[in-house]
Amino acid sequence: MVMKKLILCATLATVAYGSANAQQTYKFGHINGQEVLALMPERDSAEVKYMAYGKDLEEMIEGMQVDYNKMLQEYQQKVRTWSDAIRETKEKDLQDKGQRIQEFQVTAREDLQKRQMELLRPVIEKATNAVKKVGKDNGFIYIFDTSNAALAYWDTEQSVDVMDLVKKELNIPANKTLPNQPAATR
Repeated sequence: MVMKKLILCATLATVAYGSANAQQTYKFGHINGQEVLALMPERDSAEVKYMAYGKDLEEMIEGMQVDYNKMLQEYQQKVRTWSDAIRETKEKDLQDKGQRIQEFQVTAREDLQKRQMELLRPVIEKATNAVKKVGKDNGFIYIFDTSNAALAYWDTEQSVDVMDLVKKELNIPANKTLPNQPAATR
């Protein structure tokens, strides 16, 4: 008899727990992470710094190219008047200069990418933290980033667009949008 009561209590507890869980709603959200980043004022200042750094590198490459062109022009004008030793030295100088320009271009490209990541890292972290806070504060289980190609479909009836909540968290005006923003496709 005691065993039957224990089984009955356990069964009722399981059914009651299952019913409570069945009534619990699961909240799923989505956001276009690239749009959030593009709307953040911090991204604008990072972009200005990135562009300035890129311009400095470009000017350096252009200066190197001007020097190379001067050397080449001098070589072409005087090559017939030089001895073999001078000509070979000048040719070697031209090759070395051209090689240094190519190496600097590769290094500059890598440095520019590295600088971009350094500048964007705090902006990305701030956006990520805002999405996490919105998710936690509003009871979301998942918030999917629709800007990456991994999310092929979402049901807008069952998934909440959290863009306005994240804008509020980041103090971005609610009416601020990207210029000429194409309609989202699902």
